Amino acid sequence: MSIVVVGGHDRMSREYLDVCKKYNCKAKIFTQMKAGLNDKIGSPDVIILFTNVVSHKMVRKAKKEADRKNIKIINNHNSTVHSLEEIIRNII
Repeated sequence: MSIVVVGGHDRMSREYLDVCKKYNCKAKIFTQMKAGLNDKIGSPDVIILFTNVVSHKMVRKAKKEADRKNIKIINNHNSTVHSLEEIIRNII
């Protein structure tokens, strides 16, 4: 399964990747707005949005890409490692 995480804290990126590896998921983490975000998202199975620490512009771009490619999107206000792990467990 492939996952894209949009938002969250910069210092937590490594922990997010570790949780995804624990559940055998390929992951891309975007905590900051990058040029060409639409192209970098690719075609994952799911996009997880951590809405408490993400810019509105990143949310709009991620949602637009999800709609365009028919990708499931999950919004979560909390950006902790525990909440990411819970979301992945519910998906799998």
